[in-house]
Amino acid sequence: MNIDENEFFRQATLRISSSLTIETAMQRCMDYLNEYLPVSGMIFVLYDPEFNIGRMLAAIWPIHMKRPKETVPFPKEFRQRFKEDWAKDSGVRIINDIELEEPHIRQVLSMVFPSDISHLHMDLELEKKRLGGLVLFTEGKNRYSALHARLISLLHEPFTIAISNILQYQEILKLKDMLADDNRYLHQQMQQIAGDTIIGADFGLKGVMEMVRHVAPLNSPVLLIGETGVGKEVIGNAIHFASQRKNNPYITVNCGAIPENLIDSELFGHEKGAFTGAVSRKRGRFERAHSGTIFLDEIGELPLAAQVRLLRVLQQHEIERVGGTESIPLDVRIISATHQNLPEMVGKGTFREDLWFRLNVFPIMIPPLRQRTEDIPALVNHFIEKKSRELKITERPPLAWEAMEQLQRYHWPGNVRELENKVERALILNQITNNSQLRFEPFFGSPALQKNEIAGKPETTIRPLEKMIADYIKKTLEQTDGKVEGEKGAARLLGLHPSTLRGRMKKMGIPYGKKSQLR
Repeated sequence: MNIDENEFFRQATLRISSSLTIETAMQRCMDYLNEYLPVSGMIFVLYDPEFNIGRMLAAIWPIHMKRPKETVPFPKEFRQRFKEDWAKDSGVRIINDIELEEPHIRQVLSMVFPSDISHLHMDLELEKKRLGGLVLFTEGKNRYSALHARLISLLHEPFTIAISNILQYQEILKLKDMLADDNRYLHQQMQQIAGDTIIGADFGLKGVMEMVRHVAPLNSPVLLIGETGVGKEVIGNAIHFASQRKNNPYITVNCGAIPENLIDSELFGHEKGAFTGAVSRKRGRFERAHSGTIFLDEIGELPLAAQVRLLRVLQQHEIERVGGTESIPLDVRIISATHQNLPEMVGKGTFREDLWFRLNVFPIMIPPLRQRTEDIPALVNHFIEKKSRELKITERPPLAWEAMEQLQRYHWPGNVRELENKVERALILNQITNNSQLRFEPFFGSPALQKNEIAGKPETTIRPLEKMIADYIKKTLEQTDGKVEGEKGAARLLGLHPSTLRGRMKKMGIPYGKKSQLR
C-alpha cells in the first residue's frame, strides 16, 4: 500500500482536533483510520499505579460488544510488571492473540475484551511524563501488521495532546462542580444568617420588615438609614434573599474601609498597566455583582470622584474600568446604608445631590434599640445561645431576675452590636466567677467614658485574673454596704453561697463583718 505519511498525519490530526467533544473527534478520526487499517473501537486509557487500576477516559465502543466499566481493578502482580514494561517498551505494541501474551497482560485484557480481538496499544508521553495510552482494536485475531503500527506511531503527538486536553477538561469540570457546590453552601449559610438574626421582625422591626417585603421583589435602589449597630447589613441580606436575585451574587462593600486611592479600582476594576502595580486586569466589585445585588455600607464615606462613577452606574447601568475605554453593561441592584445625615452632607457639598436623589428611591429607617426595648428579651436569648456556642460553654447560665430590667432601662448608644458585646462580656465574667446566674455590670454613660468596673481601669488595661475577681467582689460589697448574706447581700448578687463567698474573701484578704467595719 502506497501511503503519503505526511497527508495521513495531517488528515488524522485535523480530525482528532475537530471537536471540543472528545468522543465526536475520536469517531471522526476512527472513520478516517478505517481507510488504512481495521478499527472497531478506540480508547484513551489511564493507568493509576498508586491504586493499581485502569480508567477509561474516553471511548468509541462497538454497539454489539459489551462495554466494560470505566474503572477496572488490576491484579497486584500487574504493578511491578507494568513498570518493567514501561521502562523497556517503546513505539506501538501489536497484540494479535491475547492467548499468546504473558500472563499479566492476558489477565488484564481478558477483563475488558473477548478473546478473539486484535489490539494496537501506544503509550502517550508528554515532556517525559506518561499521560496514558491509546488502544485501537478490532474483531478477529491477527488483524494488525507492522505497517499499521507504523502509521499509528506517526500520530503520537496529536493523540498525546488529545489525552492531555481530556485530563485538563475533566479537571475543569471537577473544579466547576466544586465551585458550584461551594456557592450552594455559601448561599445556604447566608440565608440561614439572614433568617436567624432578624430578631424583632414581629415586634420592634415589624414596620421595617413590612417595607422589606414590599420592596424585595423589585429592582429599585434601597437606602437603609439608622444608627451604628442597628443591623443595617442584616436588613440588606433580607432584601436580597427575598428577591428574585437570591441565587445570584451578593457582594458587600464597606465604603469607609477602602483607602481613597484604591476605591475606584476596588469598585470598578482596572486594566493592566492602568497604574503602578496593576500587573493584570482586575474585575471590580460591581462586575462581580452582575445579575445580583451589591450592598454599599457607609455610603456617606464614598469620595466625590467615586460618587460620580456610582451615579453613572445608576443612570446608565454601565461602568468603565480604571484605565479602560470600553463600557461594560451591568445588571446590579444597589442597596446602600448610612448612619450619617445625607441631606446635611448635600448642603455642605460633601455628597452629590443628584446621587442622593438616585439612592433615596425607597428609604427604610431602622429604629435604634432604645426605641424597641420589647425586642431586647429575644435578642438577649439569641445572643446567649450564639455566644455560648462560640465560647464553648456547655451549660447555658440562666439570666438573673433583675438583669432584664437593667438591660431595658439602658440607653444603648451602640444598639444591637453593643448588646451583643455586653452579653459576651457577661458570659466571660460568669465563667470567671462561677456564678449560677448570668448578671450584667452597671452601665454608665457613653462607651467612650466607660470604665472596666472590675478593675477600675480603662478597657485596654489587662489585670491579673485573681486581682480582677477580688476587685469585682469589693465593688459588689460597696453596692451592698458590706452586707454578705440576705436578699440584697453580695452573695445573692454574685450567685454564690455565703460560706463560699466568705471563703474566697478570706483567701483574697478581703475583710468582712466586724473586720471590714474596723477598717
